[in-house]
Amino acid sequence: MKTITLSNALLDLPNIISSAIKNNEETVIATDDGAVIVVDQGNWNSIIETLRLLKDKKSLQALLQGHKNRDEDTLNGKLVKQVFYDV
Repeated sequence: MKTITLSNALLDLPNIISSAIKNNEETVIATDDGAVIVVDQGNWNSIIETLRLLKDKKSLQALLQGHKNRDEDTLNGKLVKQVFYDV
């Protein structure tokens, strides 16, 4: 992630936007009052969805259980290859 000043961002805004969209490259635009980040909308939507899931206790529990099942290679107490034996 690169950081640039507002003055430089104004001069190069089309390239900053293009780089965010095409290369998934975030850019921090810094000012004396703070900073903002230019990020591709698809990435932004993913970030917001992740935050929503992590905030919801039921969704978070299901996510953690899914990771545990994956790590243990199990599904409902059975090995994944037993569950999908006929596939």
